[in-house]
Amino acid sequence: MALDRWTVDVDHSSIDFSVRHMMVSKVKGTFQRFSAEIQADPDDLTTASVRFEIDVNSVDTRNQDRDKHLVSPDFFDAENHPKITFQSTRIVKKSDGEYEVTGDLTIRGVTRPETFLVTYEGQGKDPWGNIKVGFSGRGTINREEYGLKWNAALETGGVLVGNEVQVSIELEASKQA
Repeated sequence: MALDRWTVDVDHSSIDFSVRHMMVSKVKGTFQRFSAEIQADPDDLTTASVRFEIDVNSVDTRNQDRDKHLVSPDFFDAENHPKITFQSTRIVKKSDGEYEVTGDLTIRGVTRPETFLVTYEGQGKDPWGNIKVGFSGRGTINREEYGLKWNAALETGGVLVGNEVQVSIELEASKQA
């Protein structure tokens, strides 16, 4: 069966993250600008192809100073690496509506395989007759493996920024004619 093209509705989608702060809490953030190319048959997502491109400069943690630090050479180095990309390489059905999506994630010029658990949320028509699908995804990456190594030791022990980054994705996409 031919794969349909889907366009992500960024107004109804998000790419969010959280990371431990000072060993006692989590800081959350989002990327305001991103795009995705999806070719898929919603009835058999194992044949899909997914590619994301995230604008690093759109990072938003609700703190301008922290956001400036994140795009600096200490972290994302946005001047030299303005995009984060993900290209799917394998999709495995785990159960009804649940998939493991593995692909090449590139951050700061480093490409590594990562796997995300993705849930197919369903399909429907909007009031204008457009076919929409929804997906939720989550996973954990180690920021140090991508060269985001800046940290500071705490007087009480531990470090300022955790290594594990929780990633959460909510997507709504429209079928293209």
